[in-house]
Amino acid sequence: MPSLNDIRSTFLNYFAKQGHEIVSSSPLVPRNDPTLMFVNSGMVQFKNLFTGVEHRDYQRATTSQKCVRAGGKHNDLDNVGYTARHHTFFEMLGNFSFGDYFKEEAIPFAWNLITKEFGIDPKRLYTTVYHTDDEAYDIWRKIGVPEERIIRIATSDNFWQMGPTGPCGPCTEIFYDHGDHIWGGPPGSPEEDGDRFIEIWNIVFMQNEQFEDGSMRALDMQSIDTGMGLERIGALLQGSHDNYDTDLFKSLIEASAGATSTDPFGDKNVHHRVIADHLRSTSFLIADGVMPSNDGRGYVLRRIMRRAMRHAHLLGAKDPVMYQLVPSLVSQMGAAFPELGQAQALIEETLKLEETRFKQTLDRGLKLLDDELDGLDEGSPLAGEAAFKLYDTYGFPLDLTQDALREKGREVDTDGFDAAMEAQKAKARAAWSGSGDAADNAVWFDLLDADGATDFLGYDTEKAEGQISALIVDGAEVDKIDAGTTGWVVVNQTPFYGESGGQVGDTGVIRRLENRNEVAVVEDTRKFADAKIYAHKVRVESGAMTKGEPVELEVNHGRRTAIRANHSATHLLHEALREALGDHVAQRGSLNAEDRLRFDFSHAKALSADELHRVGLDVNAYIRQNTAVETRIMTPDDARGIGAQALFGEKYGDEVRVVSMGRAETGKGMDGTTYSLELCGGTHVRQTGDIGVCVILGDSASSAGVRRIEALTGEAAFTHLEREAGRMADVAGALKAQPVDVLDRLKAMMDERKALQNEVAQLRRELAMAGGAGQGGGADDKEIAGVKFFAQVLSGVSGRDLPPLIDEHKARMESGAVLLIADTGDKVAVAAGVTDDIKGNVSAVDLVRAAVEALGGKGGGGRPDMAQGGAKDASNAEAAISAAEAVIGG
Repeated sequence: MPSLNDIRSTFLNYFAKQGHEIVSSSPLVPRNDPTLMFVNSGMVQFKNLFTGVEHRDYQRATTSQKCVRAGGKHNDLDNVGYTARHHTFFEMLGNFSFGDYFKEEAIPFAWNLITKEFGIDPKRLYTTVYHTDDEAYDIWRKIGVPEERIIRIATSDNFWQMGPTGPCGPCTEIFYDHGDHIWGGPPGSPEEDGDRFIEIWNIVFMQNEQFEDGSMRALDMQSIDTGMGLERIGALLQGSHDNYDTDLFKSLIEASAGATSTDPFGDKNVHHRVIADHLRSTSFLIADGVMPSNDGRGYVLRRIMRRAMRHAHLLGAKDPVMYQLVPSLVSQMGAAFPELGQAQALIEETLKLEETRFKQTLDRGLKLLDDELDGLDEGSPLAGEAAFKLYDTYGFPLDLTQDALREKGREVDTDGFDAAMEAQKAKARAAWSGSGDAADNAVWFDLLDADGATDFLGYDTEKAEGQISALIVDGAEVDKIDAGTTGWVVVNQTPFYGESGGQVGDTGVIRRLENRNEVAVVEDTRKFADAKIYAHKVRVESGAMTKGEPVELEVNHGRRTAIRANHSATHLLHEALREALGDHVAQRGSLNAEDRLRFDFSHAKALSADELHRVGLDVNAYIRQNTAVETRIMTPDDARGIGAQALFGEKYGDEVRVVSMGRAETGKGMDGTTYSLELCGGTHVRQTGDIGVCVILGDSASSAGVRRIEALTGEAAFTHLEREAGRMADVAGALKAQPVDVLDRLKAMMDERKALQNEVAQLRRELAMAGGAGQGGGADDKEIAGVKFFAQVLSGVSGRDLPPLIDEHKARMESGAVLLIADTGDKVAVAAGVTDDIKGNVSAVDLVRAAVEALGGKGGGGRPDMAQGGAKDASNAEAAISAAEAVIGG
């Protein structure tokens, strides 16, 4: 029985023998379609080839494409675990022709693979064609499929469209008949939704272009796009009607059962199925750079995670489970998808952290859900407000609540949920407004087709000559850009680096070779057309830039030097963080500019002072090594094989630049002594010592699970250190001490200041007790209603001096009450005290509140024997004393 790995290899190798290029799966985050949340079919990465704006060096391709359908238009999340064939993550096997072969070859390719290579009985196969597609019908007949098993379909099920306008065409599908013991009818029949006839392959004939008025014309380049789900064909070839019975899912289900000490089958099976499916989607999404968050792709990832974690909870798991299953997944799929193994540490760390957090709120949320259900009539839906509270307070996505209620035979009032959401103007929604990635503009691909890729010379030089191949203004080609105008200049070769990989684009000047006084200032450099066209954003200062003319290009040397230093320091910083914090650290974004560097990396918590100190020491130690920064060109597989780190967000072709720096006793590389080894297309220093020094400014949070470090190198770091040294010198001068003695001198001054403060406070208390100069009236004891009462208005005494003064007066009086009012200039402090023998009859709190109110203030409090309060104006001090006396007199 073939494994899913065997089936994938058979499919790809079959089409490779038919002249197809085996193309690696693209990342799940689409790079060329801003309308998609995740890649959901095999054709996404080839979209620009089908539309004709991009061309590659092959016309036939085959892939096993990673796909996720868990949000937006294509959302199978609710059905996962409860049906035999729904998944959030799946592999789509496909073969593609870009203007090469068409129906006459595509249909036999499919038929021969299925019936000969896979050995499926032709008598169990049915095919469908679009009702007007006689050509496809005739080819199926020619192959030998009986008329009664070729079904014409007149609906959009058999007609594919990329959108309301654009490429489109009919489809043909292949169905497998599982037999009459299973309910269901053939496609097009009233019973077609049954499980007897299952679609296993769809072939799209992209032959037309549709216009807004509904008319169509034949495409100049007619193409083929096919898709066959690996899990679905795998179940069939392994003799099952259920995708979860395949070898891959069985392995993951058994791992789930082992981790939860439960039976993998029986009534627990649905929980294991959900966990197995969601383990795949979450792991691959993390490997492709998605991190859990409260919006966009990260929110969908979090929804999938929490759904799986709730099912682990239902299995009785007390500790996090998902991260424990990652090694099983890597062992099953890591060979076909190396990025899974490369990101294993990060996947495990992310899953463990997320499940730990979710478990803290899961029990409370489920209790709330049970409490809400207890008050409902049998079969009544859960109120939308309650579902929203689960979402808003406990982080329960709506579909997770619906999934929990499904097991109880209930639904959610979704209209009420939406109303509650709108009422609170909640921002987090399970919807997507686009990926935010700009679609490639056709003009750049046109230039690529016409003139080829730009030859980048900037690794070896900052000055070169070239010929202007194109000028772009406002998205259109022009022949000339005159003085005072801004536009884009494309040259056949350039030393200017285009922004990518976190490194900013170069600036500088472009001069006409025939007249160097005609100058365009380069304000930025970008890459277009799959990073093959380098375009210089210019402002023409004098003369004009004219298409076809030779020019001299010169990069701003000082700026490039600073950028190189920051980029190289980022590589050392990346490795130092991995050494200090662990292998889960992975780049999640960076900025290498001329004035600073910024590095975002996956890590769950803030770095301690010791960790930051260690990272800074390591980076600067390797800078001082002053070893050569070496670059080699390798295949991506060979580079990863020697331990090179791939950078987040970068696209890699057949060859990559591998940058190594620093020597370590235990490191990477072929000799095992390289400290930092990364795939990188950026520009770097020649020796690590060229960085000068690296000063880490601090660590902060960037987003959920992502930290950010900012640092300075070279001249910027020197200027920063010089400025700090200047400040220290100023402090030392003010303290009349050497810089090295500043801390000791400062501590001595603080101790001296504290002693003086205590001395002053004691003198003030003594002065107040003695009724000395500046102390107000009421300095004699009175007797009110048999209670001895002392009141005094003080100046030059702080509020904190009053309690000890109260205690001294109480000791002097032995029995009685005391009220002190201190005028500190900008405010008034009031304190009252009562000796223990009378506090049952007279409360210090009452005295303070009466006095404060007379002073225009409010409140005051404390104990019956001691209380304090405050006001703003001491002018009514006598009234305050009288108010206190009234309290005592009753």
